[in-house]
Amino acid sequence: MAQPNESALHYPLGDTLPASAETLELAPGVRWIRMTLPFALDHINLWLLRDRQEDAYGKLVEGWTVVDCCVNRDQARAQWEAIFSTQLEGLPVLRVIVTHMHPDHIGLAGWLCQHWKAPLWISATDYNFARVAMQGREGFGDEADADFYSLHGQHDQTFLNHVRGRGSYYSSLVASIPGTYHRILDGTVITINGRSWHCIAGYGHAPEHMALHCPELGVLISGDMVLPRISTNVSVHASEPEANPLQLFLDSLQRYFALPQDTYVLPSHGKPFTGLHQRVQQLLDHHQERLDDIMQAVQTRVLSAADILPILFKRQLDPHQMTFAMGEALAHLHYLWYSRQLQRRRDDQGVLRFGLPG
Repeated sequence: MAQPNESALHYPLGDTLPASAETLELAPGVRWIRMTLPFALDHINLWLLRDRQEDAYGKLVEGWTVVDCCVNRDQARAQWEAIFSTQLEGLPVLRVIVTHMHPDHIGLAGWLCQHWKAPLWISATDYNFARVAMQGREGFGDEADADFYSLHGQHDQTFLNHVRGRGSYYSSLVASIPGTYHRILDGTVITINGRSWHCIAGYGHAPEHMALHCPELGVLISGDMVLPRISTNVSVHASEPEANPLQLFLDSLQRYFALPQDTYVLPSHGKPFTGLHQRVQQLLDHHQERLDDIMQAVQTRVLSAADILPILFKRQLDPHQMTFAMGEALAHLHYLWYSRQLQRRRDDQGVLRFGLPG
């Protein structure tokens, strides 16, 4: 968690939220949808952008671009159906853009694309990662994942059994992945309703996350890269056990300083806000503080990822939250290991522990 200094951020709509079957216009042609999630993080923000495109016959077609989709569950489908009926002005969805492959963002992409015969736009890395995850791997749950967490000091059997049972976790939350897609890359410019939206790649949270910035409107759809009240999860997963995602994430955050300070930030979780530069600096400071806490703790003993959970997380963690917490702990340890501030050794019990060099 990274609670901001509230005086540094401004929420233009205050506490106003869109109703479940309604949208709120935040800028010309930019509408906010808020859907519930069945997790501790209990909502996701989705975006509806007024659009017009030429069809295959050169005819100009009016409609909408959707950005992100929610998880695959009946309640979310019902919310979408209500929005189709009341919020689209009788116009079709022309395109579905997904910022990244996590289930709350891509979960209903296949359903939406099929319903509207609309193409999916997403980075190639996240598209293909999602297709692999639908087959049951990608570090979401099986015996190999349980072994990975054990290697890093987590031996709680309730948690390990939870991990072993998560092999179909991803596919349970994602309806389907369309068989074709339109690739977006860092620097891709997408024309939506005559306005240019610039894609900004981000790493560390997802394989190749894409935020969208419209200079004309002064709006940034930040996805999960910049959130107003929490720090997005940055994890090492069993599928890439030697990764250094925190370095990637911190490097990616630096790119947002190049955008105007008064940019209107539309995050995937929390409320739309201004104060982009301050929030980015808060996130950078938050992670540096956690790194400093770890360096202080290792002055007296070597530590596994499981050992540092109480340092990084002050609250009780359920098994679902523990998977994120273990990944986050490893991300911070790997950052210090790759920067040679710590060394890594396997102890006599086969657990990987991190300590001071020498």
